[in-house]
Amino acid sequence: MTRTTRMARRRRCAALAVTTALLGTGVALSASPATASPATAASAAEVAAGATVVAEKWLDTRTVDLTVASPAVGASLPVRVVLPTGYAAQPDRTWPVLYLLQGAHDDYTSWTRETDVVDFLAGQDVITVMPSSGPTGIPTDWWNYGSADAPDYEAFQVDELMGLLQQKFRAGTKRAVAGVSTGGYGALAFAARHPGTFTAAASYSGILDTTAFGMPTVLNAIVAREQLLPLTLWGSPLLNRDNWNRHNPSAQAAKLKGTSLYISQGSGLAGGDFDNLEGAVLEGALWSQAHRFTERLDALGIPAQVHFYNGGAHAWSYWRQEFKASWPMLAAGLGLS
Repeated sequence: MTRTTRMARRRRCAALAVTTALLGTGVALSASPATASPATAASAAEVAAGATVVAEKWLDTRTVDLTVASPAVGASLPVRVVLPTGYAAQPDRTWPVLYLLQGAHDDYTSWTRETDVVDFLAGQDVITVMPSSGPTGIPTDWWNYGSADAPDYEAFQVDELMGLLQQKFRAGTKRAVAGVSTGGYGALAFAARHPGTFTAAASYSGILDTTAFGMPTVLNAIVAREQLLPLTLWGSPLLNRDNWNRHNPSAQAAKLKGTSLYISQGSGLAGGDFDNLEGAVLEGALWSQAHRFTERLDALGIPAQVHFYNGGAHAWSYWRQEFKASWPMLAAGLGLS
C-alpha cells in the first residue's frame, strides 16, 4: 500500500469517526471532576532556548526536514522548512515566515504532498515552515487532566520553533499563519492568543468556534480516533468551560483586531459533493460555526476576507484553491506586495 493510499484511508476513517460522533453514536461528553487552570508555561525566550535541532535532512537545495527536540512537547518532532529561491545569495538579510499547519490525522508533509506550494512560492521572498502538530493535528497546549507534563504543541510552534528559525535561518519578525481543518483552528487561535505575533492568518474549513453546537463532539472524536482519552484536550466542555473559551478563536476574537484575516468554508452536503460523501458531511457540520465566527468578527468591527461557497467537501481539492485565493492577503501581511 502506498503512502498516499494510507493517508487517504486514514482521512476517510477520520471523517467516518467524526460523522458517527455527530450522529450521536460516537464519543460521549462525560464530565470531569477536575477543573482546568491557565497554562503556566515558561517565557518564550526560555522555551526557545531549550529546543534543539537533533537531525536534518536536505530533500533538495531549498527543502530541509528538521527533527527538533522540544521541551514543551517532551518529544522530538519533525518540521519541514522550504527556503526561497534567493536565500543563499542573500546571506545578510532576514526573511518573513509563513507557517502552514496540517489537518487532523495527517502530518507535517501534507502541504508538500497535497499541493504545489513549493513551486508556487519559489519566487516569493518567504521562508515556509510546516511543523508537526502531533497525531491529532490539533496544535494546542493539552490539558491532560491538569498534568504538568501535558504536551504543549502551541509553545513548540509559536515559541520554540520561532526562536530556532531566527537562529538557524535568519527568520524575521513578519509572520503569517494558515491551516486546513484543525490547522485552520490553529491559525486563528495562534493569532488571537498571541496578538501581534502574526500579521495575517487564514483558515480553510477550520474549527473556529470550538464551543458551538456539535464542535466539542467533533474535537473529542478526533482525539479518540488516536486512542487518547477525549477530555485530555481542554477538559470537560461544561466543567472546564473557561479553559475551552481560552482556546476558542470565537471567544478570543477581539484580540484579532489588526490581523489580516481570511476565512473559507463550504456548505458540504447542501451542495451535493457526493464523490466525497464523508468529507461533504464533515464540511457541512462546520458550516454554521464558521458563520457564527464571522458574525462575531462583524460585531466587533474586525474586517475579514470571507469565502463561503456552496457545496464542497473537507478535502484538499478545495483547500488548494483557497490557499491561492488567500495568498494576496497573506503576502501583503508579510510585506511582499
